[in-house]
Amino acid sequence: MIRHVMRWEAVLVAILVAELLIFGAINPRFLNSASLLFGTSDFVHIGMVAVPLTLVIIAGGIDVSFASTVGLTAILFGIANFMGAPLAVSILAALGAGALAGGFNAAMIRVTRLQPLVITLGALYLFSGAATVLSGAVGASGYEGIGGFPAGFTAMGYARILGLPTGLALFLAIAVALWLLLHLTRFGRLVFQTGQNEAAARHSGLPVGRVQATTYVLTGLCAALAGLMLSAYFGSARVDLGTATLLPAITAAVLGGASIYGGQGSVLGTVIAVFIIGYLQQGLQMSGVPSQISGALSGALLVVVVALRHGAALLRDLIPAASSSR
Repeated sequence: MIRHVMRWEAVLVAILVAELLIFGAINPRFLNSASLLFGTSDFVHIGMVAVPLTLVIIAGGIDVSFASTVGLTAILFGIANFMGAPLAVSILAALGAGALAGGFNAAMIRVTRLQPLVITLGALYLFSGAATVLSGAVGASGYEGIGGFPAGFTAMGYARILGLPTGLALFLAIAVALWLLLHLTRFGRLVFQTGQNEAAARHSGLPVGRVQATTYVLTGLCAALAGLMLSAYFGSARVDLGTATLLPAITAAVLGGASIYGGQGSVLGTVIAVFIIGYLQQGLQMSGVPSQISGALSGALLVVVVALRHGAALLRDLIPAASSSR
């Protein structure tokens, strides 16, 4: 029972509840149900990429290129729509491009044997540059947006599914699907085994390359979904749509329990961390804190909470040892 209570996800829930109560005491409007519900539209796109990124990290990799993949896929969607392609074809083109971007990262990592951070950092600039060049094909030079989308598409940015904003519903659907994949399938077990000891997994005949490649493809695909949702929400496709997702998404994955050394992580933890980060930013803004200070406080939160996480892990190890010595 004690070990269950000490689970990291339980600690994150306690932090989230405390955060809501504190900001609610500072500004009662913060706890307005409509504000809490529809305010998620400002940060659920972070969760859309943070959840698959968690799988990448658990498998022993890292991907920072998703921030540019969001903008690249949005631009490709905008170009397809501008060229007169049906809406379904334009969406499929964006999703396909996202999957190809993830596959490109995985292939380059496998062929070059370089560190994933080096490859995906290069891809970050490659995809951003490609998106900027492609946007010029329809006259949207620089970071101008490509608009003129069908009304049905832009309406998705403000529609509701079962009473939830479309973005929130899509984020939760992605989280549930990847939770099931990670925790209830053989593939999920392979992800953990690969991250815990990649060399041992290879010697055991496990499909390490395919497992890691799948996590990168999933991240690219989800980045494309985030790009589409942001395009619908803002009514335009821009190169810089994913720029602000980079650090928050990585922070959410690590804060949620993913170890940068691989082999450890939690989809549920990442989901809770997304809400902690999102509501932290909103609460600080509603409290009148300047954005520069709120960014520093977000970083401080990460340091403090990760320290608490390691302290909780140490305590979990000490409790059985103390019990057995009696």
